[in-house]
Amino acid sequence: MPSLVAPAIPAGSLAVTGHPTLPVGDDALLRPWLLTDAAAVREAFRDPEIQRRHVRRADSVAEAEGWIAAWQAEWEAGAGAHWALVEAGSDALLGRVSLKSFDLQDGTTELAYWTVPAARGRGLCTRAVRVVTRWAMDGWGFHRIELEHATDNHASCRVADKAGFEAEGIRRSAWLEADGRHDAHLHARVRPGT
Repeated sequence: MPSLVAPAIPAGSLAVTGHPTLPVGDDALLRPWLLTDAAAVREAFRDPEIQRRHVRRADSVAEAEGWIAAWQAEWEAGAGAHWALVEAGSDALLGRVSLKSFDLQDGTTELAYWTVPAARGRGLCTRAVRVVTRWAMDGWGFHRIELEHATDNHASCRVADKAGFEAEGIRRSAWLEADGRHDAHLHARVRPGT
């Protein structure tokens, strides 16, 4: 059945450009994931807070390689964009920022992030979220980016607020974590002037 509205973002347009590396100030970069990052991902997922919020752990480097391969495949399929947040000088893993669940017809996506314990409390995640948001909206024409977090995840809420994501409400009993059901805050940014 023909659509009466042209897609906000043409299918296939993202993947043909190559997955970009984005500077996050002078001290960090968002770069595409490499399979050689697997040991660092496994180590990151030993952190109890990352396990709690992302409801998974990596039991082996091979398992983390599988996750990275899936993140890379999402870029190739035009379904998502996942970046490793790394130190600019050493390339040490600091975190992850991802756009997932692309809806190119409507120009919407969801944002997710985590940081390793040593990278927390420095404003780094907020800066990285702003960079990815600018890339998605200004560079590609995404109209709306949503992010959610458990209502008791105050650090994630601060990142969302500081990055300009307005709180839109609470989704009751939306997430199942290891300790049971949790309500989730919904935040979103909408591209200005559209």
